[in-house]
Amino acid sequence: MLLLRTAHAWAGAVLSFLIAVLGLSGALLVFRKDYLRLVFPQAREGVSLAPETLGPVIGRIDAEHTSQGLQYISLAGPDFGLHKAVFKDGGGAYLDAQGNTLARWAKNGRPEDWLFDLHHYLLAGDTGKLIAGVAGGAAILLCLTGLIIVWPSLRMFAWRVWPKTAMRRDLLAQHRDLGVIFALPILLIVFTGFSMVYSGPVRATLNVLTASRPAPPPERPLAGAGTTDWTQVLTVAAERFPGAIPRLASPPRSEGAPASLRLRQPAEWHQNGRTYVFMDPATNLPTGTSDGMSATRADRIFNALYPLHSAGIGGRLYDLLSLFTGLALTILGLAGTWTFLRKPRRKKRKRAVTAA
Repeated sequence: MLLLRTAHAWAGAVLSFLIAVLGLSGALLVFRKDYLRLVFPQAREGVSLAPETLGPVIGRIDAEHTSQGLQYISLAGPDFGLHKAVFKDGGGAYLDAQGNTLARWAKNGRPEDWLFDLHHYLLAGDTGKLIAGVAGGAAILLCLTGLIIVWPSLRMFAWRVWPKTAMRRDLLAQHRDLGVIFALPILLIVFTGFSMVYSGPVRATLNVLTASRPAPPPERPLAGAGTTDWTQVLTVAAERFPGAIPRLASPPRSEGAPASLRLRQPAEWHQNGRTYVFMDPATNLPTGTSDGMSATRADRIFNALYPLHSAGIGGRLYDLLSLFTGLALTILGLAGTWTFLRKPRRKKRKRAVTAA
């Protein structure tokens, strides 16, 4: 047990700042849309998803921004009135319900985008993403070892999230109590985040656990050059997948690639869904579809991990749970390290000197 305590303390001390950054940034990102509603009055109004209304708006955004390197459009909805254009250079733009540009910025040029990059990539691209994943895996081990360490002293547990005093023993008690209270939410949030980074091993494990055969990667059909009729795309999507909500509109990403519309069906948890309609801009006829509800058991479970991590389900109660979990993770990391660094040094026993 002493060895486990020492390993837990040192690992926590080394990783505390990184875990605190991930926890705090994740907690703030939960309320990104609320922040945008305060900044942009247009975000407080919903938009119509009818093909004849939404289609021309997507077409206008596509026509005006494709030359700027448009990658995809994150579409507004009945409860949030901002479209977001995402560009290949990392920049973006917010547009109102008619497609008018409200704000345009370069990479990390807005606070919510900077915070997203910090949380997902630690502002260091793919390398930062891998480091964040390692920190998530370490946080899982810290949580589990912490529960093992405090198990013998659970009789002293109290529903307390704030220490009685600033004394070291009270800070340690608060660290124990806070860790026990938020153990399950922390494990859920951290594991789902870890799964987003290291999706390959997680998917392989889910395939084994659910006895699912790995699904082949979806094939994007070839298409010709032309102007995409987004009204027609939305109409086809509504016919093929009734009740599905359009979420992402993507112009052809390369020569010969189709345009695509990503949808969320009512039974899908993922905020953007995993359902696709592919269209040929040359003929504006569908070239293929991908039904998110026909995925394997393993893929359906994996697709549910992202909304669990990003508070995409559960409404305001889950938003608050995610907020408090992120704050708890931050406090556990920083306060635990503080108490570790304040650990009193043992005084060396003075040897008695006896006279001959």
